[in-house]
Amino acid sequence: MLYYKTYKHKSSKEWVAFIHGAGGSSSIWYKQVRDFKEQFNVLLIDLRGHGKSQEVFERYFNDEYNFENISRDIVEVLDHLKIEKSHFVGISLGTILMRNICEFAPEKVKSLIMGGAVTRLNVRSKILVALGNATKRFVPYMWLYKFFAWIIMPRKRNKESRILFAAQAKKLCQKEFIRWFGLTYSVNPLLKYFNENDTKLPTLYLMGDQDYMFLPQVMKLVKEHTTSVLQVVENSGHVCNVEQPAVFNEQAIAFIHSNS
Repeated sequence: MLYYKTYKHKSSKEWVAFIHGAGGSSSIWYKQVRDFKEQFNVLLIDLRGHGKSQEVFERYFNDEYNFENISRDIVEVLDHLKIEKSHFVGISLGTILMRNICEFAPEKVKSLIMGGAVTRLNVRSKILVALGNATKRFVPYMWLYKFFAWIIMPRKRNKESRILFAAQAKKLCQKEFIRWFGLTYSVNPLLKYFNENDTKLPTLYLMGDQDYMFLPQVMKLVKEHTTSVLQVVENSGHVCNVEQPAVFNEQAIAFIHSNS
């Protein structure tokens, strides 16, 4: 089972599960935990091969790395903890996993808060994916990771986010990076399906105004999905929970309360 950590609230029955992105760990939510645990039960999870799940996850190393298996890892933790239903908060690739859970276990989802959501790849991101797949087996993965982080988060104010994610990515190995990067082969048809099929679940997109690779696609999506709303976070890039935590927390907590 994945590594997880919980913070139990003395009276609230609401659970909030935090899902990090590729190369990160549950530690990226350090600017959220204090505010959220004051009002809800909090569940932090390290995805397979990430953070402390590296130490406890060997029984999964031989199964196929795909979005469904990785999403089911998360649901397994909820079932183990007997959490019938949860709000989900995710960042970057974590939002894809959350959206995927809506397909096979919608009864587990109360609402979705999608930070730096990846809903469609533009031309630049497709080129990056192709470049990564062409070089991932012989270029040191940290070179690729730092390069991608700089492309996605290029501004001076994004420096903290780049440093944080690079520090977490160092805990991965080349083999694990290749496994995760292999998911990019299936991401386009999956995202297309998600765009065409509305979950009808309450969904808040929190996107930095400088998240130029992914914000335009989200702006188009929320016009078509009836239960989705977009909040643009000013002076922020892709990892808005790190760069503007006060705004992120305020908006996310208010949304959870309105859907509890």
